[in-house]
Amino acid sequence: MTLFGWVVVEMAGRTRLGEPGPRGGRDLLGQAQDLIYQAWETPNLKKRAALATKALAISPNCADAYVVLAEATAPLDEALEFYRKGVEAGERALGRRAFVEDVGHFWGILETRPYMRARAGLAQSLWSSGRRDEALEHYRDLLRLNPNDNQGLRYILATCLLELGRDDEVAELLNTYPDDVAATWPWTSVLLAFRKQGDDSNSNAKLAAALETNPHVPAFLLGKKKLPRALPDMVGFGDESEAICYAADNLEAWQATTGALAWLADRINAERPTILH
Repeated sequence: MTLFGWVVVEMAGRTRLGEPGPRGGRDLLGQAQDLIYQAWETPNLKKRAALATKALAISPNCADAYVVLAEATAPLDEALEFYRKGVEAGERALGRRAFVEDVGHFWGILETRPYMRARAGLAQSLWSSGRRDEALEHYRDLLRLNPNDNQGLRYILATCLLELGRDDEVAELLNTYPDDVAATWPWTSVLLAFRKQGDDSNSNAKLAAALETNPHVPAFLLGKKKLPRALPDMVGFGDESEAICYAADNLEAWQATTGALAWLADRINAERPTILH
């Protein structure tokens, strides 16, 4: 599953009882979830949707069933409603106690993941429909529930805030994850520095650091290499797949920053003329 080009990593977790999570289930929700596992392995969207509908007939609290239905439908308003129902189903399945006792550990507990997937989908749908503040609220709260951010939502939030020109909030988010090793953080720092100070020693120093993290980004930002129609299924650190995803998510922010791309082109051509070839 990808969001804004970033791959969601399904890491191992624990159940609320601390036991490994089984693929099967002894209760109705577990049976419904088994059908979702089948749906994820089914390439045909209609068959996926049919399995999701069957899962909901078994348990209306199966949040992932609504996620499957949302991903299988085209109209944005319908997808948004499916995601909203998925969030409600996840809340019912988890119960109130989880939102008190498990804050900070969501995703590490297997039962929370369907809810997290549904809410991330809802946030993305709200953003796409122009309901920006609502989307930001969901992204921020998902990070509150799971600050480890296994879903990579901090990258999406950073992109959204950049687009809205909320640079101070972007800087605060960057500082929240100071040890992040992905290309998004140093390249976003470059853009923030240029927005604030233009071409100076700080922005140039941040550019040098960003190039060390991923030297392939400028080629895609400057159009020397075309972005593919389909984003990579897997993203590596420091390679072209990561550069493609970063550029796909953040090109508009660079274009909207007066002089940023021209400055980048000048600095690259002056310091590393082979980087774009």
